[in-house]
Amino acid sequence: MAKRPTIGDVAGAAGVSQATVDRVLNGREPVREETARRVYEAARRIGYHAAPLIAQRLRADVPELRLGVVLHKEKQAFYQAFASEIEGAARRASAVRATARIAFSPSQSPADFIALMRGMRGRVDALAASAVTHPDITEAVEALKAEGIPCFALLNDFAPGVRQAYLGLNNLKVGRIAASLIAMAAHRPGPIAVFVGGYRWHGHELREAGFRSHFREHAPAFHVLDTLVNLETRQLTYEATLDLLARHPDLRGIYCAGGGMEGAIAALREARQPGEVKLVVNEVTPESRAALLDRVATAVISTPLRELCDDLVRLAADAARTGPGALAAQHFLRPEIVLPESV
Repeated sequence: MAKRPTIGDVAGAAGVSQATVDRVLNGREPVREETARRVYEAARRIGYHAAPLIAQRLRADVPELRLGVVLHKEKQAFYQAFASEIEGAARRASAVRATARIAFSPSQSPADFIALMRGMRGRVDALAASAVTHPDITEAVEALKAEGIPCFALLNDFAPGVRQAYLGLNNLKVGRIAASLIAMAAHRPGPIAVFVGGYRWHGHELREAGFRSHFREHAPAFHVLDTLVNLETRQLTYEATLDLLARHPDLRGIYCAGGGMEGAIAALREARQPGEVKLVVNEVTPESRAALLDRVATAVISTPLRELCDDLVRLAADAARTGPGALAAQHFLRPEIVLPESV
């Protein structure tokens, strides 16, 4: 039977004295935060039975953060993973005792986002959302800011100049990366298609602009067709992709700048051989992963959700402590490019 770890084992693993471990465990005397955290990490690592108690004592000495988050597409795998990462970031936070209150907008209507955001007043210290870009959203964010609630834009940069910060990818660069991937993968120039969810998504507009600028500057032999709006729906994207393939038998590539990629994947499976049309989409989901494995998708440009959520909790804690700032910042993360060989 394995020996149960002791205070001495924790002390040895943390590089401190047993007396220091005792002070951390029982709260007898003040201990430097860095030392206390080292003791906790050592206790957790070796399986010391009182590690949860040490964690509890550490959290009792830090400020509280009540973070409200409004997402959308509750049934979609990406946003389910997003919500899970937000909850994980709240649990992992060491500088604050963070709790996350997550709500899902039933639609992409500005009114639905606003209702949920306003409904969190009095129950959260900071707010974040993946909302659309719309004047009514900006007005709501401005009102929340006046009440002392800083608001963060996630993935799509809404309420610029009013919200506390934007956290997500540099969408202009994302579009350029998508174009570069298609141009490199396609063996011959030809027509290229791009889908956006709609023009209430500022991030999609930026991706489209970056996509077109790369082809214009570095691959002018390709012809980027008129942009298609798919309202981020599978069925509309499926039907539009089949129509594209019928009208442009020589179609070389498709970029889905927002949602609805499942429809493009299904249409290409049905009407083309794997890899015949180069497809680039955003975010790793079960559908995009399967498409990569089958070579239906050329690449996936992914948001590092864990990093984003950890940064969100940290920035929200700072903003809740100091109040909404006058400087509306952009916090860009480096995109992850996932290829068939990566999965």
